[in-house]
Amino acid sequence: MTLLILMLALVTASFAQVKYHAKENVNLSVSGTSSMHDWDMKSSKGESNVTFTMNAAGQITGLSSLSFVTLAKELKSEHSAMDKNAYKALKTSQSPIIAYNLTSATLAPDGTIKCQGKLTIAGVTKDADLAATSRINPDKSITIKGSKKISMQQFDVAPPTFMMGAVKTGNDVTISFDITYTKQ
Repeated sequence: MTLLILMLALVTASFAQVKYHAKENVNLSVSGTSSMHDWDMKSSKGESNVTFTMNAAGQITGLSSLSFVTLAKELKSEHSAMDKNAYKALKTSQSPIIAYNLTSATLAPDGTIKCQGKLTIAGVTKDADLAATSRINPDKSITIKGSKKISMQQFDVAPPTFMMGAVKTGNDVTISFDITYTKQ
């Protein structure tokens, strides 16, 4: 019995929960199409917390929590009129945030992460699976990168129109993220 307890203690000690945070190294973009041209909105503002399980060698073996939040109005295009229409469609006056909260994740040995969680856009929260990659950087920070194609109508967002309806955006957008975390 003592040997079993000692073995469990050694196994537990070889894996640690390590908290990381990102506020400065956030790159988020939303890309879509319209009847006139493709478009992008980008933001470098947001906040994210993540807890990794790491082995004694400092390798990531799991992901136990992840949260991300940004203000929708931090997304900017090259055209302020487009931003205004997008903010109206995203209902930013009633629901100013875009958020993701992890419910579960699996991590492959190559750093690929498959996440299940809750994505909130325009005040509507839906289940959302995300695929991402993780990489430990030379300075021991960790970068998570990925993208997700979503339907705006799934979140009760009417695709924006411009010039009195002459230009219409497509229903599907791709959310891309590249976030670098530092140890807390």
